[in-house]
Amino acid sequence: MAKSPKIVMTDLMQKCMIGAVLLFMYAPTFIWMWDRWFARDSYYSHGILIPLVSIFLIWQKRDALKKIKCESSHWGMKLFFLGIAIHLLSALFRVYFTSGFSIIIVLYGLILHFYGTKLFNDVLFLVSLLFFMIALPLVDITNLSFSLKIFAAQISVHVLNQMHMPCTQQGSAIIMRHAYVVVDDVCSGLRSLITLMALGSLFAYWMKSTVIKKTILFLTTIPIAVLTNVMRIVFLAFVSEVWGGKVASGHLHDISGFIVFTGAFCLLYLAQKMIE
Repeated sequence: MAKSPKIVMTDLMQKCMIGAVLLFMYAPTFIWMWDRWFARDSYYSHGILIPLVSIFLIWQKRDALKKIKCESSHWGMKLFFLGIAIHLLSALFRVYFTSGFSIIIVLYGLILHFYGTKLFNDVLFLVSLLFFMIALPLVDITNLSFSLKIFAAQISVHVLNQMHMPCTQQGSAIIMRHAYVVVDDVCSGLRSLITLMALGSLFAYWMKSTVIKKTILFLTTIPIAVLTNVMRIVFLAFVSEVWGGKVASGHLHDISGFIVFTGAFCLLYLAQKMIE
């Protein structure tokens, strides 16, 4: 039985009021996310695209979603208030990272409350995609970046020695005969890893296969990101040794980053085809 226009209008007003209150409550969190997305040398410059992609993909499913009967789930309000509680505690201690995650929990709750379990299951992945827009705390970024650049330097030294270009590792630095190459935070590969994991989740979503194969495809983003970053370091170290550090640290350094990410994208596409 179709709802009367009055009931539909009441539901719409209720949703708009809840949305307005949530926007006001989460305003500091949204400002924090915006700052992290557009900060210099940001690891989350892709963050602004994630909600747009999520909304677009849900919009593409609109015809199928309209056919699903809306039945409110009792879990809806439980998740909603859990998310609000996490946000309030986060706001009290100014921990914007957990506040960002609470947004997704709140969305889970609202979808379950207004639309029910069937529709929730259909959009679960697309809403969960929003996790990739929330930046990790800076201390975690620093620790991960440090570990990755040490690991990348270690692998690069091994590869260079196999290429008969003698070198040694000192921390995150690669010491060669005529060059001294430092693997800094920008070259740690963490930025590529975070972006590639977000991209890999979309590839897994589009892949028509089992959950196990989709999970495998998503996990391949980690070795692909590490491999392509090592290739970039080896290339720049080779250029530094042969033509000098000024050549390697100029425009070639920035261009190589784009080339490497393109290569990672191609490898991810190839992995999808192989796993399918």
